[in-house]
Amino acid sequence: MANFFIDRPIFAWVLAILLCLTGTLAIFSLPVEQYPDLAPPNVRVTANYPGASAQTLENTVTQVIEQNMTGLG
Repeated sequence: MANFFIDRPIFAWVLAILLCLTGTLAIFSLPVEQYPDLAPPNVRVTANYPGASAQTLENTVTQVIEQNMTGLG
């Protein structure tokens, strides 16, 4: 296949120019938004700790989970 383009350099140049022009025209037809609608990742965790207060649950479970999940988003 390389020999085909080596033997026909004008055809190779015309093809390359057409590809560049097509790419340039395609750029202008792409939809672009300044602020695209992206939903941030959501994680829902339910913890059950019988007999513990809300403060104990937050200190022993919630904060540990939040610290370990900081790299997921």
